[in-house]
Amino acid sequence: MVLLPALNVMIDITTTKTMAAQMHPPKIIFVVLFALALVSSLLAGYGMSGGKSRSWFHMLCFAIVIAVMIYVVLDIEYPRLGLIRVDAFDQALVDLRESMGK
Repeated sequence: MVLLPALNVMIDITTTKTMAAQMHPPKIIFVVLFALALVSSLLAGYGMSGGKSRSWFHMLCFAIVIAVMIYVVLDIEYPRLGLIRVDAFDQALVDLRESMGK
């Protein structure tokens, strides 16, 4: 009787983890993200075209912010491939397995 609840919890966690790893947003979300980056770059460039001098600092900051934003969104979507790691979530399965052995 002690083993069944722990086994049920383990099955629920692995099913949830598997489904979360297999489900991704539709491709249109990524298309809209990149289109938004392109349109905002176009509008920023158009806004700066009227002036005689351009601020390289602001252009560089804008490019870095857009690139980091896209990278973070993609890194969160595929957490095992980038800098954002979800290894701590696996600890729940390890703890559950250890609790079943006792």
